[in-house]
Amino acid sequence: MDYIDIYLKEDLGEEGDITTNSIFGDEEGEAVIIANEDCILAGIEDAKEVFSRLGANLEMIRKDGEEVKKGEIVAKVKGKLRSILAGERLALNMISRMSGIATETRKLVDMCRKINPDVKIAATRKTTPGFRKYEKKAVVIGGGDPHRFGLFDAVLIKDNHIKAAKSLREAIRRVKEKVRDKFIEVEVENEEQALIATEEEVDAILIDNQPPEKAEKMARKIKEKNPNILVEISGGIREDNILRYAKFADRISLGYITHSVKSKDFSLEIEDRDQYYKRNL
Repeated sequence: MDYIDIYLKEDLGEEGDITTNSIFGDEEGEAVIIANEDCILAGIEDAKEVFSRLGANLEMIRKDGEEVKKGEIVAKVKGKLRSILAGERLALNMISRMSGIATETRKLVDMCRKINPDVKIAATRKTTPGFRKYEKKAVVIGGGDPHRFGLFDAVLIKDNHIKAAKSLREAIRRVKEKVRDKFIEVEVENEEQALIATEEEVDAILIDNQPPEKAEKMARKIKEKNPNILVEISGGIREDNILRYAKFADRISLGYITHSVKSKDFSLEIEDRDQYYKRNL
């Protein structure tokens, strides 16, 4: 059972869509999915899979990653009305949420790359439980970097690790003794920690919650000692201040692009049955 199976199970339970199933039998129908606001489309491929699991077919008119306008039809769905209506809400939820994330990500990427073509806009692990795979995918569709997926695929030594280990240098060395072939990043809060992490030759240093001037000074000193270390900036980054960091950062990570972004509005409309039957005679 994968995520989509779990989502469908959550919505349909054991009895299925009792409203739709009591009204319709095997009648065929067609519906369109409409964007109700301008956005970057994301999740349409996943919506196609939702309907496929229910026996309906989604035809993509627009693709993930494309800009769509308010009122534009992005897909058509054909099949039994029972199948279309059973998948409607899950498909729209996925498209709406993912398009909101992709749109915000694309906006930040476009802003920042005007002054630094190499900077990456990254997600964090501040995601919706059970929906991380799709939120990270939406960031990528928007042109961003998914960052690590979980606690298992990369090392990130944070403030609480350092406090509990009593020493940043000791925390790094313990990790290096036990972890092989994994990306190692360290979160730092001051110049002293940044220089220790640089001396220990980690792969990346995350400068957390620092004003732009101080963060730039720390980044410059890191690069002077080891230009191969990736410098990431995080904490308190917003649309109104991100450009002040983008000019010197290799990567900027923002939690809000997955945890606080407003979903985009999409709707599914069943086509008039007389029109459907006339076209399909």
